[in-house]
Amino acid sequence: MKQRLLLCLLLCGVMLYYAVPRLSLESGGLESLFAGAWLLFALLAVAGNLTGILYSPKKQKVKRQPEYKRLRQY
Repeated sequence: MKQRLLLCLLLCGVMLYYAVPRLSLESGGLESLFAGAWLLFALLAVAGNLTGILYSPKKQKVKRQPEYKRLRQY
C-alpha cells in the first residue's frame, strides 16, 4: 500500500512540476479560475497521499507462540 501511495505522490509532483509554469493565475477570467482550481485539487491530492503515508498502521512482527509438548489425555 505504501508503494502505491508513494507512486501517486511522485506522479502528483511530476504533474505539478510540469503544470505550474504553464498555469496563469494573473490573467483573470475563466483561465485564472481553472488554474486556481487545478492547483487546489493537485495540492489536495498531495496532502491526501502524504496523510496516507504518514498515518498508515505499522506492520507488527508476528510473535511465535512456544510449542508445548502434547500430553496424552485418556
